[in-house]
Amino acid sequence: MDLFEYMREQNMQNESPLASRLRPKTLEEVVGQQHIIGKDKLLYRAIKADKLSSIVFYGPPGTGKTTLAKVIAHTTKAEFLSINATSSGKKDMEQVIEQAKNNQGMYGKKTILFIDEIHRFNKGQQDYLLPFVEDGTVILIGATTENPYFEVNGALLSRSVIFELKTLEKGDIRILLKRAVTDKERGMGNYDVCLESEAEEFLADISNGDARTALTAIELGVLTTERSADGLIHITLDVAQECIQKRAVRYDKMGDQHYDTISAFIKSIRGSDPDAAVYYLARMLYAGEDIKFIARRMMISASEDVGNADPNALTVAVSAAQAVERVGMPEAQIILAQAVTYLASAPKSNASCKAIEQAFSCVREKETAPIPVHLQDSHYKGSGKLGHGMGYLYAHDYPNHYVKQQYLPDALKEEVFYKPTEIGYEKKIKEHLTFLKSQTSEE
Repeated sequence: MDLFEYMREQNMQNESPLASRLRPKTLEEVVGQQHIIGKDKLLYRAIKADKLSSIVFYGPPGTGKTTLAKVIAHTTKAEFLSINATSSGKKDMEQVIEQAKNNQGMYGKKTILFIDEIHRFNKGQQDYLLPFVEDGTVILIGATTENPYFEVNGALLSRSVIFELKTLEKGDIRILLKRAVTDKERGMGNYDVCLESEAEEFLADISNGDARTALTAIELGVLTTERSADGLIHITLDVAQECIQKRAVRYDKMGDQHYDTISAFIKSIRGSDPDAAVYYLARMLYAGEDIKFIARRMMISASEDVGNADPNALTVAVSAAQAVERVGMPEAQIILAQAVTYLASAPKSNASCKAIEQAFSCVREKETAPIPVHLQDSHYKGSGKLGHGMGYLYAHDYPNHYVKQQYLPDALKEEVFYKPTEIGYEKKIKEHLTFLKSQTSEE
């Protein structure tokens, strides 16, 4: 490296974005991802021992995939080369492989090749790497935001260990924000910044676990905010909102706003008002509410409020819950909106909900009645001698696959727990049960 190249790299380091300057150089500086880099974990031990095999980092943007690669670069004794699949082609890979062969043949030195956005390489480009990964010419580190099982060559995956990075927690983002405004060497500690607690909470929440988003916002805030009379740059909630171009909704996920909003959401579904239901959905999503929490409440509402008036409602809610976990935000809002408007528009019945409540009450308040002998299991050893199962009538042997028979215990045989309404599909259920009751007497 000549003097001009050295000066260029130094200038880039000084002028690069805050998120890049703050990238950790050691494992101890890394925030979050303790499930893979905790001191007792495989990746931590492999990096510390400089004994890496080929690996693939998979996770959402801003979770530290490139960061971990840079940490490895600062830790390993191997030659560390990197390319980005969005701007590199086969010629670039050929040059890297040639350099790796020289490192191996002339110096006996290993080469680690980091490929960012590896899913951008087509099948042919990925196939080109395979023999060199297989024979150890390069140790591959791939980073991708896409599911590697769909986007990365299966042969490459079989020779790599996949590490999934999780979205950073709010506490992790707070640590990074504080580091950003106090670090005088790589951060903005020389600017005399006062990061107010409301702004810190807002940025940690609204960034949705993306460290780059939070750090970019705080950098913009510091560079564009004038000093106050006390000589400090105050990053207030208003400044934070401007920097991230999103308004803070008054919404405490652990307080009244959280419970009031979800309550209004469910009551709007129950009250068959799709407009109100989708409005409260939007409020929760805008404030960063957990989509899995919303989906869980919708599944409950599908049974509690819609019930058998539209049995398909539960299927819709469950499908939505599964879909939002796989898709994530922002697209998950479309799935949730479809499910919410379906539930709110569906006919309603809580008859099945009342049935289980009354049955529970009966179980709690009355003595446990013996199960009728003809319903008892007759398959285990000795049960036949005790008369278990004797007199049981197999429903499928009779017309309409039904025969009158006592199923409740003797002491409860007059109880009625499920009382279907005449709303939606439940009307058909009620008609069917009425028809069965009109059939011939118990045999």
